[in-house]
Amino acid sequence: MNVKPFLHTHPYQPFIFPEATKLIVGTLPPPRFTSRELKDDDVDFCYGSRNGMLWPILNEIFGLQLKYETTKEATEQRKNFLFAQKIGVCDIVASAERQKIDASDLGMQNVQLRDLVNYLKEFPKIETILFMGGNSKNGPEYFFRRQLKEYGLKLDVLNDKVPRIHQLVLPTTSSAIESYTTEKPRIVKTVSLTAPSGAANRAVGSLQLYKDLKTANPEFNTFDFRVMQYRKFFE
Repeated sequence: MNVKPFLHTHPYQPFIFPEATKLIVGTLPPPRFTSRELKDDDVDFCYGSRNGMLWPILNEIFGLQLKYETTKEATEQRKNFLFAQKIGVCDIVASAERQKIDASDLGMQNVQLRDLVNYLKEFPKIETILFMGGNSKNGPEYFFRRQLKEYGLKLDVLNDKVPRIHQLVLPTTSSAIESYTTEKPRIVKTVSLTAPSGAANRAVGSLQLYKDLKTANPEFNTFDFRVMQYRKFFE
């Protein structure tokens, strides 16, 4: 008997505005956000999962005094921060099917993507993409690279150590992204940050830099490592 797969659709529209200079890009929130079965300490907004670390990391970096609850106030706190810092959010996955209902990127099948290249065209002030994860299969960078191929574009490496940094050269256009002009090409930097999820803790623990910092300070943990890493690119 074939079990009908769960259609995991993104519950939030891209949060992008004309002044945005940075763009957070991940995949999908946990399935309970799609089915609207949020827990009391989930926030009904991008990266609002009680288990996610993005907002706790930003709270630590910026001293935001965020609330972690399913209230309008908690959502507005996050939106106000993003507006103030000129940071947008546009996860690259619009929907995916799952045989097993969990938040694993690898479990996504028949993935439908948002056209991130067109969003970059629509919002020309975006200078930096902050991937919530790397180039592993079904990660945000992985899907973006696949999308770039369709446009005849690619990422050029700037730094191959974690967090890996690349640049995308976008042709300057007046009407369509394929139409080259004599104007200076637009450069968009991409940074593949360590994913703000517990699933990435093992990868953090295997990094030599983390091991060295842990040896120097036994109380140093994987959350502290992310705060250290993210601070450079969010501040």
